[in-house]
Amino acid sequence: MSRRAWWGIVALLVIVALVTTYAVTRPPAPHVLTQRDVDTSVQRGIEKQAEADAAAPADGSVAHAAIAPSLVLIETRDTVDGVEQEGSGAGVVVNEDGTVLTALHVVDGSTNITVTFADGTTSPAKVASEKPESDIATLTPSTLPETVVPAVLGGGVAVGAPVFAVGHPLGLTDSLSAGVVSALDRTVRVEGDRKLEHLIQIDAAVNPGNSGGPLLNKAGQVVGIVTGLANPTDETLFVGIGFAVPIATAGGAAGSPPR
Repeated sequence: MSRRAWWGIVALLVIVALVTTYAVTRPPAPHVLTQRDVDTSVQRGIEKQAEADAAAPADGSVAHAAIAPSLVLIETRDTVDGVEQEGSGAGVVVNEDGTVLTALHVVDGSTNITVTFADGTTSPAKVASEKPESDIATLTPSTLPETVVPAVLGGGVAVGAPVFAVGHPLGLTDSLSAGVVSALDRTVRVEGDRKLEHLIQIDAAVNPGNSGGPLLNKAGQVVGIVTGLANPTDETLFVGIGFAVPIATAGGAAGSPPR
């Protein structure tokens, strides 16, 4: 083999080595973004947002929409010693018979009770059962709306869980306030030596007119019946502490006859 041929082979090997090295070490070509890549990325974003929404507390509008058809306005009008006395509160329809669950003190002693359903239907009502130790009563209206929508009753709640109180505070009908469960199993002293026990403490605003209304979880299920508020003064306005009777306790009033 001539020297010129030898050097030709060496040069060829060097060129092959250089080409191989470049092919191995060169940076990869930039990826061309396709429509499929965009669609995949968007779908992943949608799925992540759906997971986040499922884990987040429900908006108050969800709870309100669930309870609105079952909410009732309760009004009383009686004459005591020649003086006409009026009162109002809230209640919630709990079965297809139109039974209304409320706080006993809203209707206690009244002989003239009127309920107004969500569709505007009004009807006289009578106390069907009561549970004084829990401040709970049920009412039987004499007339029902064309469509009766019972509320969905929920289970227990935990401290810190979001809750919504719905009622007619200070005459402002169909109002919703939001808060959390502040504590459980509270005991509150009411008139005289009477005590209400095992109450749910909440910081959702409640005022006169909320009594008897439903306390809702984030799904709009009834977890309690609002019974009152705490105020260190003689005023009956909300100062950050309200109470509700757990629905498991309140529901037991259906089997308790009136006094």
